[in-house]
Amino acid sequence: MIAEGVRVLVVGDLMIDRYIRGEVDRVSPEAPVPVVRVHDTASSLGGAANVVANLAALGARAFVAGVVGGDPAGAWLRDGLEALGADPSGVVIDRDRPTTTKTRLVSRHQQIARFDEEEDELVAPAQERALIDSVRARAPESDVMVVADYDKGVMTPSVIDAVVGAGQALGVPVVIDPKLRHFFGYGGATLFKPNVRELGQALGEPVRSEDPAWMERVFRRIGCAHLLLTRGDRGMALFDHEGLAVLPATARAVFDVSGAGDTVAAVTGVVLGGGGSVRDAAVLANAAAGVAVGQSGVSPVAPEELLESFPDDSAGVSHP
Repeated sequence: MIAEGVRVLVVGDLMIDRYIRGEVDRVSPEAPVPVVRVHDTASSLGGAANVVANLAALGARAFVAGVVGGDPAGAWLRDGLEALGADPSGVVIDRDRPTTTKTRLVSRHQQIARFDEEEDELVAPAQERALIDSVRARAPESDVMVVADYDKGVMTPSVIDAVVGAGQALGVPVVIDPKLRHFFGYGGATLFKPNVRELGQALGEPVRSEDPAWMERVFRRIGCAHLLLTRGDRGMALFDHEGLAVLPATARAVFDVSGAGDTVAAVTGVVLGGGGSVRDAAVLANAAAGVAVGQSGVSPVAPEELLESFPDDSAGVSHP
C-alpha cells in the first residue's frame, strides 16, 4: 500500500452519489421527456466520504468529521465508512437536515438529469461545537488533515479556524479542497487545491495559470503555503515560494471528471502525511487524476492503477 500507516483526519461535507441507469427508446406520451427503462441502481460514497474511500484504497487510516441526517441515507453512509476501516465517530447526526444525496439518471453513459437532496445552510451551533471538539481531539494523532469543502454547511468559519489553527500549532500539514462560500477563508493552510472553474468564480476574472506574475498575485491573496491548481485536461499548476511549476495532463482520455478532485486531495494528503514534499505530492496526484477521469462514475484509484500510470519522466514539470 502506498500510504500504509498514514493517519488522516478528514473534515468536510459527506454525501452519497447515487446512480440510476437504464435505456431510453421512446418519449413519454404525458410530456416531452424521455422514458428511461431502469436496469440498475447503485450508490457510492461521495464528497468528503469519497476522499475517505480514496485514502482507504491507498492504505491510509482515516478519522472522519462531518454531518449526516438522522435518516436511512445517513446510516448507510456511516456504515460505508466503517466498512472501509475508517473511524466515523466524528460524524455528527443532525435530525433537522437530510443526508446530502445526489442522484444521477444515466442512459448510455449520458447524464439525463440529477436530483439533489440537501440542506446547504451552515450547521447549527451544537453540531459546529461537536465538529470542533472532534478536530481538536484528533488533530494531535494525525499525520495530515484534509478538508473537503462542498459548500454544504459543515465548513463554518469556526470549523475552518479550528482545522487550520490546529495544523499550525501542531505542525500538521493541512490540505484544502475549497468551494466558493469560504474560498478566501483558508489562509495559513499548507496546500490549497482549487480547480480552474472555482478559482475563476472566486476571483471574478479569467484564470492565467501559466503566467507566473498572475499566479503569484493569487497565491499571496489566498495566503497559503502552496497553491495547486487543477486544470482538467491541461494538468496542474503549482505555485509556491519556489515559483511556478506546470504539470502536463497524464490522462489518455477524459471519460468522467466526477470525484477527480477527491482523488487529488487524498493523494496529496497521504504524500504530505508520509513526509513527502509538495512537489512530489503534486506529481503523484497529477498521475492519479489522470486515472480518475478515465473511469466511469465516482470510484477510488487503486494503488496498482496509480503506479502503472506514473509517468516515466516523474519530473514531468515545466517552469515558465
